[in-house]
Amino acid sequence: MNKPKPSLQEKQFDDKAVIISKTDLRGKILYGNRIFIELSGYTERELLGQPHNIVRHPDMPKVIFKFLWDYVSSGKEIVAYVKNLSKDGSYYWVKAFVTPSFSGKGEIVGYHSIRLKPTEQAKQTMGTLYKELVNLEQSGGIQKSQERLEQILAQKGVRYEEFILSL
Repeated sequence: MNKPKPSLQEKQFDDKAVIISKTDLRGKILYGNRIFIELSGYTERELLGQPHNIVRHPDMPKVIFKFLWDYVSSGKEIVAYVKNLSKDGSYYWVKAFVTPSFSGKGEIVGYHSIRLKPTEQAKQTMGTLYKELVNLEQSGGIQKSQERLEQILAQKGVRYEEFILSL
């Protein structure tokens, strides 16, 4: 499937909406609720079996997904702000709570994400930060953006989770 060309059109959704998706261990979509399907602009058939990054916006720094995968693949949950890309090129921001799903034996069998509408302040703060990180990745790779993110967190005296939850 070809990636859509991003536009400047932001999609809005209700403050009370809860966006849900589930993936397998490799990040392929197994389930998406109605609002996820609507916001993505894809049909359920187009989404199921596709990598979740089908909705990844190019404004998202790779380092954020590295953090996310490092956390959930080690059995921990994480919260992240994510700018997603819809099929029509529009975008929408979410505050994503991503957790591993476990079997009865305690093995990770997949992942699920519950996403809510972020505040305008969070979107502005993260949009500015993400732009800086993406620029660093383009010139110096993911390592440079990770170093910068760690530097920012150290300056604020917080861990990643604390920073995200403070917005």
